[in-house]
Amino acid sequence: MGSTEHLVTCPLCEAMCGLRIGVTDGHVSSVRPNKDDVWSAGHICPKGVSIGQLHHDPDRLRQPMVRRPDGNHVAVSWDDAYAEAERVLRPVLDSDGIRALTVYIGNPVAHNSDLASYIGALLGFAQAGGMQGYYSPGTVDQWPLNVVSCLLFGGMWNGPIPDLYRADHLMVLGANPAASQGSMLSAPDIMSLLKDVKARGAVVVVDPRRTATAERASEWVPIQPGTDALLLFAILRTLGENGWVRKPDHLRDRVLGLDEVVALADQFTPERVAAATGIEAPVIRRLAHDLAHARNPVVYSRIGGCAQEFGTLTTWLVFVLNTALGALDRTGGAVFAKPPVWVPMFGKPPDQDGAGYRFGRFHSRVRKAPEVLSSFPVGCLAEEIDTPGDGRIRALITVAGNPAVSVPGAGRLARALESLDAMISIDNWLNETTRHAHVIFPGLSPLEHAHIDDLYWIYAVASCIKHSEAVFDPQPDPHRPHEWELLLRLGGALFGTPVADVDVAALDDLYTAGTIATFAGLPNNPLTGLDAATVMAALEGNGPQRLADLSIRVGPWGDRFGERPGGLTLAEVKRHPNGLRLEELAGGRLDETVTTPSGKVELLHDHITDDIPRLVARMDRTRPELVMTSRRHLRSNNSWLHNVPTLMKGRDRCTLLIHPVDAARIGVSTGAAAEVSTTEGAITVPVEVSDEITPGVVSLPHGWGHGLSGTQLDIANAHPGVNNNLLNPTDVIDIPSNTHALNGIPCQIRPV
Repeated sequence: MGSTEHLVTCPLCEAMCGLRIGVTDGHVSSVRPNKDDVWSAGHICPKGVSIGQLHHDPDRLRQPMVRRPDGNHVAVSWDDAYAEAERVLRPVLDSDGIRALTVYIGNPVAHNSDLASYIGALLGFAQAGGMQGYYSPGTVDQWPLNVVSCLLFGGMWNGPIPDLYRADHLMVLGANPAASQGSMLSAPDIMSLLKDVKARGAVVVVDPRRTATAERASEWVPIQPGTDALLLFAILRTLGENGWVRKPDHLRDRVLGLDEVVALADQFTPERVAAATGIEAPVIRRLAHDLAHARNPVVYSRIGGCAQEFGTLTTWLVFVLNTALGALDRTGGAVFAKPPVWVPMFGKPPDQDGAGYRFGRFHSRVRKAPEVLSSFPVGCLAEEIDTPGDGRIRALITVAGNPAVSVPGAGRLARALESLDAMISIDNWLNETTRHAHVIFPGLSPLEHAHIDDLYWIYAVASCIKHSEAVFDPQPDPHRPHEWELLLRLGGALFGTPVADVDVAALDDLYTAGTIATFAGLPNNPLTGLDAATVMAALEGNGPQRLADLSIRVGPWGDRFGERPGGLTLAEVKRHPNGLRLEELAGGRLDETVTTPSGKVELLHDHITDDIPRLVARMDRTRPELVMTSRRHLRSNNSWLHNVPTLMKGRDRCTLLIHPVDAARIGVSTGAAAEVSTTEGAITVPVEVSDEITPGVVSLPHGWGHGLSGTQLDIANAHPGVNNNLLNPTDVIDIPSNTHALNGIPCQIRPV
């Protein structure tokens, strides 16, 4: 067979690095950074190096699996898998309708163009048939960012990012780019960019833990978990009282509500918030002073700022501060990226018409949680399954997700999954969640299908576009279904057609044409006014490649089907295997980005500010002796890379971080076992004593908890760790966004 080399974009995180994959006799023989990649220019991380092991993983499913009555899963043919899916799903739909079904969408969907392109088809068909809310990790990581972006800027993915090439004073809250490689901030070799910011001025990291990012920053400011909003309000008040609020010309008549929001900060003096945050008032005033007097200041927060009790207020205040500093839409500050593609997720959904985004349009059955962006808190899923009564969820489709590990209240959810009448999973592994599935449809390896990134370019520090061809034919059958075909098949089966008989090609045409026609008839998007029939006729191929061609051609550099001669098409992008670098990040994009009803940045919304009284009450709350936070590691991506041998080498990373003072008081030491308990449950975990965590706080990583019966994960099961979501309760919620608090959870520790 010989040796070949293939240029691909790594799909394992938001950094989108270019790789050179060497293949010898049908096996990945080398993985090297692509120095010619226009985006990453030779950067690579341990995850990218491991992509060959991910592809060749003997535990990765290549054939459908069906659960037998004894609970064991066996490999079956595709026809038998379709028949079993029909057998378990049809009785539920016939008796209770689609309202008895829901969908869980996992994090890897965003990293897989097949899934990302067609998850909207499955959701759209299900919602058209009566399914209300769906579930995703969005309500444990990013929903505050999406809610705030909707209200302030007019779109759920419209948030500005720090201009890392020109900023000279960066404050980072609840983010650890050294581990994440950038989160909703796509950048090649982000730590080198942060090093450059530090050289120009300063990088200040506010975090309960001295992370690897904080280690390399100018300053680490420890904070009590869950109190970031108090700190930001106090900084905003300090800016206001000292006359440091900037109102530059480029924001004149483009921002509504800044003065009113500054007035809301009046009660949050540095002295008032000091006890709750654990940050002394003089330090808060200095942080404000340094931001106000920097030439190009900017504030950035991520999952640590979102997955807490006041995630929406924290995220909102980051954007408010960037506005008050004059940094919004200013080169060197917080700027809007210019993605080279346009996809339907960037547009305002047709059901969010009128004056602006609306939430609470319907409610969950059991706890009456209001929908936010068509979803409920993911911690509601278990109670919707196991609580008897009309409307109970009896059928579940999971797509590339592992909620049994990644969802608060995981113990109850695992028991609930076992009680489902029909559970169908599209997944590559027999893991802690899919072990409960009646049918598992395997997807393809990242190297078995073409790939083009879409979502993350809207948070990228340069406008680039890249396309990767498949390295291998799907195994063991090159004609086996792709994930996008499985999504269409399941969506079509919801309306009475047997699973095996769904006409996937016809549904593909219907979905694509329907998407074009819908957005062509809506205002203020790149498809507005296009003729759907003409566009369909001009697009070639089918599936994700056809949608990718559409996305490129209506993007800012696209040919718009002949309106812009010489513009980009998918065929032209494919002619550049190292990618195209189209434009550098810069300010001055408010007018083309903001799509609020007023056409201006709208800072003031009752949906957000109604939560301020709850934040005020937080200042007087008695501080628990210990609280727990989550953390991640560079070699992990939630739960789905723990079966890769290279990434699991080295020391045990699933440990309880605890400060020496707390360890001595409790009587635990490094390497010893400790019991951690909360109102939700208790687990036993090895201890790691370190002063990198602030006193009064302990930290457990997320994504672990392997070693369960019925799973097929040899490497992960040999390094099981513990599931921190057995401790995270489902009732501590950031109210405006429905996001679960995973940081600041009161806990108790005792030696074992």
